[in-house]
Amino acid sequence: MRVPTTYPGVAALRRLQRCMAAACALLAGCALGPDYVRPEVKLPAAYREAQDWQPAQPADAAPRGPWWKAFNDPELDQLQEAAAGANQDVAVAEAHYRQAVASVDLARSAFFPAVTASAGITRTANATNGLKLPPATLHLAQVSASWVPDLWGSVRRSLEAAHANEASSAALLANAVLSLQSELATAYFSLRVADEQQRLLDEAVQAYQHSLDLTLSRYRGGVAAQSDVAQARAQLEATKAQAIDVGIQRGQMEHAIAVLVGKTPEEFALTRRPFVLTVPAVPAQLPASLLQRRPDVASAERLAAAANAQIGVAQAAFFPSLTLSASGGYRAPSGANLLTSPYRFWSLGPTLAETIFDAGARSAVKQQDIAAFDAAAATYRKTVLAALQNVEDELLALRLLAQEAVVEDGAVAAAEDTLRLTNNQYKAGTVSYLNVIIAQTTALNDHVTALNIRSRQMAATVQLFAGLGGDWNPEAGAPARAPTP
Repeated sequence: MRVPTTYPGVAALRRLQRCMAAACALLAGCALGPDYVRPEVKLPAAYREAQDWQPAQPADAAPRGPWWKAFNDPELDQLQEAAAGANQDVAVAEAHYRQAVASVDLARSAFFPAVTASAGITRTANATNGLKLPPATLHLAQVSASWVPDLWGSVRRSLEAAHANEASSAALLANAVLSLQSELATAYFSLRVADEQQRLLDEAVQAYQHSLDLTLSRYRGGVAAQSDVAQARAQLEATKAQAIDVGIQRGQMEHAIAVLVGKTPEEFALTRRPFVLTVPAVPAQLPASLLQRRPDVASAERLAAAANAQIGVAQAAFFPSLTLSASGGYRAPSGANLLTSPYRFWSLGPTLAETIFDAGARSAVKQQDIAAFDAAAATYRKTVLAALQNVEDELLALRLLAQEAVVEDGAVAAAEDTLRLTNNQYKAGTVSYLNVIIAQTTALNDHVTALNIRSRQMAATVQLFAGLGGDWNPEAGAPARAPTP
């Protein structure tokens, strides 16, 4: 049957609804606790390693761009695309972000009344004035509503904290993606460095084999000593062992890349190929907002905002809470027409509650929240300072490594000239084979050192991208690319 519209509880519920709306409008501007102000961080006027850079306010919403394309390597581009949708660390961060989004919805729900409906059948047996009454069956249908108005802004502060935590979680997701990208790029370049080192050692093995053959020929002709043959063979075998050992590093990097792109090492492989380590040039001037795009800085700042909002929640606990409740329904014995006027009931009324004594529990909670904000603010400042250090470190490394690369390239050229001259002198019989071995070892070591410097330049460039939060030229629509080899 339809519930009669003349039911007296309906009018009361409507009056309660109007009162709730009026209370919301009256109290909308009331929220206890301090309003959030971003913790102040004392920043330098300019970076020591790049005087054109100026500090800026957080700008983590700015685009980060496909910064890895600056290395102009299509294979790396494909790996980054594969890793974006398959990496498990990113999947974990994305799941945590969805949790944070749901927490915002949960906090927002406290603004609205809770409405419940219930229906049931109860079998009871009672005794009245010593007389045992026969068992009776009661049918019940009831609707209840309750609402706690946000008088002191506790719900608003909770929602503010939830929004800040959501933003922090979004920044952590972005940080997981950026960390994945930089880790993948670093592993990829380490693998390619191992390939180049393998090529150098393979070429050295061929050259040392030729030297051994030449020494054996001279020994058979009575020109060279047997010790020369032994030295040539020892050098050849040692270099072969080095070439085998490089395979360990390469294999481990390949396995690491497989995991980053969401595959097992068994089903993933990268073919060896010629590779030129071309380091992108760092622009002379960069936008000041780049450093502040860093998602770890953004996350730390949002956590400070969330901690500040919790102080307001703790402050609101010192004030009384008002609960507005209403209920209505029907209760009838078995066999009666349940949804009829004689069996209806309703209740309506406010409840005001205040804690009189809690032995300082609320004060302790507030002090905890104040301390938590202080810790979050300190963590934010520390994160900013660490970001500054990170960028300075990589700029310094790139500047000095560029100088070192020029010097080492000169050392490689000098070692090649020395080796050529020493070989000619040995063939002419004016120097011993030990001089050849020394010249060959020096030339190989200089080549390996030059390769390692290029490797460190690549790694420092990757870390600079990560330190800046992404591509250093995001507004241009495409990253600055390295020259095509």
